[in-house]
Amino acid sequence: MSLQPLLDAPFAVQLHVATVIPAAIIGAVVLFFPKGTPLHRLLGKIWVVLMVVTSFSTFFIHELNVFYGFSPIHLMSLFTIYGCLQSVYFARRGDIKRHMRIMQGVYLGGIVIAGGFTFLPGRIMNG
Repeated sequence: MSLQPLLDAPFAVQLHVATVIPAAIIGAVVLFFPKGTPLHRLLGKIWVVLMVVTSFSTFFIHELNVFYGFSPIHLMSLFTIYGCLQSVYFARRGDIKRHMRIMQGVYLGGIVIAGGFTFLPGRIMNG
């Protein structure tokens, strides 16, 4: 295992990894620690910013060229951004059940599932 493939990668890939790793850790903390506390709210805000930046960075990564430089991962990025914005909206409205469902889905899809695909052969994280 070497960091060289990541160090040689384009800036968008480096930014993506630099934001997704703390997002994965913070997201797990937010999901499994007490809800509604000031710490939950602070970490949740940080997590949303990290996830939006992570998702946005994918639009500058075109390694999987399925359709004009884009791939199904880019659709997941759109859903992640939309989900983050919707979840914040519902939390502010007091609809905590919907907020919680969306955030769990964003974490599962945006971190766990999408993250799993990055370790497939031929991807930078596999190297």
